[in-house]
Formats: sequence, C-alpha cells, structure tokens
Amino acid sequence: MYKQLFPKSTLRSIFMFLFISLLIFPFASAMASTGATAVDLTTSVYGIIAVLVFVLAYSLVIGEEFLHLRKSKPVLVAAGIIWILVGMAFNSIGEPHAAGIAVKHNIEEYAELLLFLLAAMTYINALEERNVFDALRGWLVSKGFSLKMVFWITGMLAFVISPIADNLTTALLMAAVAMAVGAGNTAFVVLACINIVVAANAGGAFSPFGDITTLMVWQKGIVQFEQFFALLVPSLVNWLIPAAIMSFSLPKGKPAPIDAEITVKKGGYIMIGLFLFTISMAVSFHNFLHLPPVLGMMTGLGILKVFAYFLKKAEHSSDPSIDEIALNESALNIEQTDSGGHGTEKNYDIFNILARAEWDTLMFFYGVILCVGGLGTLGYLAMISEAMYVGEGFMGTGITGANIIVGVLSAIVDNIPVMFAVLTMNPDMSLGQWLLVTLTAGVGGSLLSIGSAAGVALMGQARGTYTFFAHMKWSWAIALGYIASIWVHLWLNADLMDVAINSAKMSH
Repeated sequence: MYKQLFPKSTLRSIFMFLFISLLIFPFASAMASTGATAVDLTTSVYGIIAVLVFVLAYSLVIGEEFLHLRKSKPVLVAAGIIWILVGMAFNSIGEPHAAGIAVKHNIEEYAELLLFLLAAMTYINALEERNVFDALRGWLVSKGFSLKMVFWITGMLAFVISPIADNLTTALLMAAVAMAVGAGNTAFVVLACINIVVAANAGGAFSPFGDITTLMVWQKGIVQFEQFFALLVPSLVNWLIPAAIMSFSLPKGKPAPIDAEITVKKGGYIMIGLFLFTISMAVSFHNFLHLPPVLGMMTGLGILKVFAYFLKKAEHSSDPSIDEIALNESALNIEQTDSGGHGTEKNYDIFNILARAEWDTLMFFYGVILCVGGLGTLGYLAMISEAMYVGEGFMGTGITGANIIVGVLSAIVDNIPVMFAVLTMNPDMSLGQWLLVTLTAGVGGSLLSIGSAAGVALMGQARGTYTFFAHMKWSWAIALGYIASIWVHLWLNADLMDVAINSAKMSH
C-alpha cells in the first residue's frame, strides 16, 4: 500500500523539494541581522514553525496526483495556521494590530484575482455552451491539421493573445480548444497544456498587461510601456525552444473525425465580441482611468448576463417549443444534476454558473497568497531579497545572478510575492537588469506547473491529465528555454545594461 501511494519517483521529488526549501530557510535566517524589514521575526519560534508548515503543505500539493488530496486543502489549512502564528508573533512584541492590517492587504489582493477569474471562467463556459470551441475543433479537423499542427497553432495563439489579455485567461481559453481537439488523447493534451502554459507566460512577459508582475513593474514607473517590448525576442525564444523539443514526442495522426457538422449556436459570435470587449475594458480601466482591471472584467460579466437574458427571450419567442433547459443554459445557468452536466431545473439563478467554477483552483490561490503573505509579514521575502542584492549577492552571483535566481524562486513559491519583495527592496539596477528580472519572474514560473497562475488553472481544467509530475517531466526542456532567453536578452539588449533608472520614478 505504501509503495502504491508513494512511488520512488514521487518520494524523490518530495524529498528534493523539502531539501531545497530547508536550504533556503537557514540561508534566510542567517541574514536576519541585515535589517531587511522593520520587524524581523524570521528567527523566532513562530517564524520557524510557519516555514515548516508551508513546506509540509506544498509537499502535499506536489503529491496530489498520488495522494488524491485536492491541492487547495493543505494550503487552506496552512494559511490559517501561518496567520495564527503571525498574530501570536506580533502580539509577543506588543503590536497586536499589525497582523490584521497585513492580512487585509493579502485578502484584498486575492479578492481581485478571484473576481477576475470568475469573470474569465464564466465567459469560457458561455463560449463552450454556444459550441464555439467545438466549432473551432471542427474547423481544425476539416482543414486537415495534424495534432502537431494544432499543437503549434494553440501555442502560437497563446503567445500572441496573452500580451493583450493576460496569461491566465489566455491559457484557459487555449486549453479548452486543445482539450476539445485532442479529446481522449492523453499524450497530446498533456504536451499541448505544457506548451500553452509556457507560451502564455512567455507572451505575457513583454507586455505590461500580460502578467501581474509586469503590471507591478509598470505601475511603479520603473519600466515604461514601450520599453517592455525589448523582451519580445527573448520571450519568443523562451517558448520556441521547449515547444520544438516537445514536438518530437507528439503522437502522430489527426484529430478524430466529426460525424456531424458543428455550428456555433445563436449569439456565440456576439459572445466572442463581448469577451474581447471585456478584455479591452479591463486594459482601458487600468491604462486610462487608473482603476483595477478586475472592474472592467466584472462590468463585462454584467453585460454578458444582460445579453444572455435577451438571448433567452429571443430564442423562446422564435420557437416556443424550445425546452426551457436549453434557454437557461444559454443564459449560463446550467444545473449539474446528472453525470452529463445537463440541467433539470428551470429557474434562472446566477449561482448555478458560480457553482460550476473550478473552486479547488480558486481556493488554492487563496491559500498560496495568504501563506506567502504571512511569511512575507514575518520578514522572509524581504530578507531573501536583500541577501540576493546586497554586496556580491547570493554566493557571489551579483545582480545578474540574483535576477536569474528570482525566476527559479518564482517557480517554487509564486512570482507575485517574489517580485513584490524585489520592488520593496528597490535595488540599484540599470534598465537592462530591471527588464531581466521582469523576464525571469514572468517565465520562471513555467518551470513547474505550480509556478504560475496559468499552470495552476490548467491543472484544474484538465484534472487528472495535466498534473504536476506530467509537467515536471519536461522541466528540463523548459529550463533550456529559460537559459536561452536570458542569454538572448543579455546579448540583444546589452546596450540597456548601463542605462540608469531614474529613481524619482519610484515615488509615483
């Protein structure tokens, strides 16, 4: 029984993760005297226990494929325990309200992500119900594209769309297409999902709107809008190398033929336009009105619901014999009461579609953000950041080496808090170095499936097929792309390595 639950490969990976994490912890503790935070609680018993809790929880996340324990469960429990420890730690130094202020900031960050994802998932469910993805699959099949060609098309679209939308929404959209095309072909779906994650993260690295980390750098005024495009070629290299390597392992043949012609249901093309309009609103809200992008997404969700209402009435008036169930489905209110996911209820209720969201993924994000936020409140993130950038940096690697390590850390932890720690430290770096850390933080998360929002979301969307270990089998190829993209940036943008950043911009 033990060997069935924990194969040797699984134990080896878990032990390796524990070993790396335990290496990071004493390194951080050794730097406790550097004054990275105003209040340093990293060497306290509360800080030590918090790190151990986090390592244990992430170990269970890694073993989800074999333990069959949903990834959200351990991190949810760990988040609660860590913040209990944070509260006790600040109480012990006479600052009882500090923990509450800090956790509210983390919850606010999660709330924006939650609402953004709910809007994106609702649109994807709406397009799926209108046969948009099935029609695209039918088009790809009718054109005679092989599985390899579909692999390249979905990857290319992910790379092109993510700078405009964002890597998470793009990955969900392209994965839905890949899963529809390769239904039943596990080998293809796995490689297609990995390719989409890498392409979406790479595409998002050269645009302020493509990833949360690039958005953070842009908001700080460190890198101007047009300067991000210096990362276009390195980002393209980051995707093309692992994609080319994985393409040799793609199964041969073409997608299964479709017996019946699939057409997009009424209103499907309008929903595509509404989705693009919603994305443009999210971008415009931030770019021109300086409002959170999630406000644009939620406004677009409201427009979609209004359109679904009129669509339901139009379909009913054109054919009164149409079953009310189909009308409710077109209004995005599918009551999953049987194995096929078809509804039996005839009432209009927005909570039905909310119940269909991938809540395990959404709760996992909550747990990760609060776990890492708690460790940051105790002082670990800022401490590691200072240890990497002060003097000769970590193990004498200097600023360039530190920025490369940031990408590796973002794959293990999360790129958002890692980048936040770097921005908080505000090391004295040139424009080229700031672009480098933006690149590595954006694409480094592709090294592991849990390293980026796109990877985590796809693990939920393709549950049981695209898993942590399925992704990790190709981490070596992704790492080659990671190294090559860094080399291309250092060579192509060498003239930017000595361009100074106006520190005054940091105050905006």
